[in-house]
Amino acid sequence: MVRARQRAYVRAVFLVDIAMITLAVLGGYFVRFGGLSEQFGGGAPRDSRPYALIMVGLGLVWLVSLKLMRSYDPRLLGYGVDEYRRVAAATIRLAGAIAIVGYVVDLGVARWFLVLSFALGLVGLVVGRYGARKWLHHARKRDGAWSRQVLVVGDAVHINELVATLRREPYAGYHVVGACIPDALIAPVPQRLGDVPVVGSFRTVLEAVESTGVDTVAVTTSGELTAIRLRRLGWQLEGTGVDMVLAPALTDVAGPRIHTRPVAGLPLIHVEAPEFRGGRKLVKGFFDRAFALVALTLALPLLVAIAIAIKLDGRGPVFFRQIRVGMSGKEFGVFKFRTMVVNAEEVLAQLKARNETDGLMFKMRDDPRVTRVGRFLRRYSLDELPQLVNVLLGQMSLVGPRPPLPREVARYDGDVARRLLVKPGITGLWQVSGRSDLSWEDGIRLDLYYVENWSLTADLAILWKTLGAVIASRGAY
Repeated sequence: MVRARQRAYVRAVFLVDIAMITLAVLGGYFVRFGGLSEQFGGGAPRDSRPYALIMVGLGLVWLVSLKLMRSYDPRLLGYGVDEYRRVAAATIRLAGAIAIVGYVVDLGVARWFLVLSFALGLVGLVVGRYGARKWLHHARKRDGAWSRQVLVVGDAVHINELVATLRREPYAGYHVVGACIPDALIAPVPQRLGDVPVVGSFRTVLEAVESTGVDTVAVTTSGELTAIRLRRLGWQLEGTGVDMVLAPALTDVAGPRIHTRPVAGLPLIHVEAPEFRGGRKLVKGFFDRAFALVALTLALPLLVAIAIAIKLDGRGPVFFRQIRVGMSGKEFGVFKFRTMVVNAEEVLAQLKARNETDGLMFKMRDDPRVTRVGRFLRRYSLDELPQLVNVLLGQMSLVGPRPPLPREVARYDGDVARRLLVKPGITGLWQVSGRSDLSWEDGIRLDLYYVENWSLTADLAILWKTLGAVIASRGAY
């Protein structure tokens, strides 16, 4: 059932790609030769080249390029940024190949037609894939038939950790239905690990697969699962249509940092160190400042309107400057629109007993210190717009961990202090995953994941998700 739905989803994604490519080439033709042709080099084609056939041919080659980049691999669809990366790579490489061929051989095809088609197609393909993914995520949350049915094999501690990790992100599509534990721990009465039933032991994995009807066996860490046992389990699953995946104890490491290499018959997992310097960091810094400058320029009328609203709402300054801790522990003043009463810090001591978070931060859903205008600004994160100035000054990034207060940093342990290895961000995984609705532990986990696995592609994905999170005002108070 699950495999049938996976194939149906792949076909649906393929049809979405066809629709987006069709719209792209038609849009490129219309803009180049139609209503906007004067801005792009003239009117209708001056030669007799059959542009209808050219557009069909371009669309077919584009689809082949997507296929060659394995952008229809079911293992990549619906989760992570690798799907988008492959779509973009297929489009850009095809555009580059056609440009090179066109330079060597005169194709006689209008350059602006190709440029516009590829530009529209790149955006359309990414948006189409995003829409398909959101539909799949909703389907997985609503109906378990869209998720892989998983049998987990390992010891109790690691099974519980894996189950908790998979349930944290149900849209990833792994639904645990049973567990197999070491033979010595099997009891004559029904057992459960949390709410996961124990359906067998290491010796009866195949029988458990048949009784539960799962399509995936996830093997986690256990001292009794030797290499010989794992190899035999793989042999037993051959021809059954059931996938076997290994879930090592290594967690919160993104795919681009992991490389599996066979060495002496062993599939060794090489984990690259996080990158905190180098060319990618320079590109990220340039992108941050360029984006911040453009955003501040475009948002200037909105900034003026917000400043007037704050002044009309009551006495006090328009801006609020607070000391935060940035990269390498350097303190700086973060800029925000003032959303609280002037004596907010003095009132805080009286409200600490009503703190609704479980960590070092103070969060309160109906904080009496927040002004009327401030409540609206916080709901849509408009109070954070002045932080674009901090980005221009190089103190913050567009995407990164939440900028902590000095009193929070003073209580950091060694692990949490790794958040200070990169610049704090205006937005980040914490914002697109729930903001104030997150527990302290989950917020720290997301920040550390970003620090270890940041990439320019991930930054763009987070910025895109931030727009949806702000509009929906999830976890904002």
